[in-house]
Amino acid sequence: MTEAWRIEAERVLAAGRRADRRIPSFLLRSPVSDLGYRWGTAVGFLWGSLWSTGPVRRRAGLWVFRGMPSWTFGRGGVCVGECYLTGDADPSDAVLRHEVVHSRQWRRYGFLMPFLYLLAGRDPLRNRFEIEAGLEDGGYVPRQRVRRP
Repeated sequence: MTEAWRIEAERVLAAGRRADRRIPSFLLRSPVSDLGYRWGTAVGFLWGSLWSTGPVRRRAGLWVFRGMPSWTFGRGGVCVGECYLTGDADPSDAVLRHEVVHSRQWRRYGFLMPFLYLLAGRDPLRNRFEIEAGLEDGGYVPRQRVRRP
């Protein structure tokens, strides 16, 4: 894969920063966003409790619900507040690093997070939230190998 995705990713992140300047400051990293984060966590915990058939563990600061039916989450898993909902496979440390960033995004945006994520689109290479969380850790692009001379 060509490295052109990195250039596009920088463009998408810059556009996201510009868009954030239009969001009223009382909605970002505030008691309002904290309420949205807590609401998201409660929804994630309820959804995970209803459908998880695997172990539920606390890892990397997240509640990880495994054994979820595939129709209950998108792609390889979904982060809702402080909950990561996924299938049977035990998530790697890299995936959890990626999901922790999504949890921080929930803290920043609160109730706005689902709407902003939806507006960012399904293509992870053009979705500012996926780019910020790390496309390599999320498994969307191959990890860069360090070449030795």
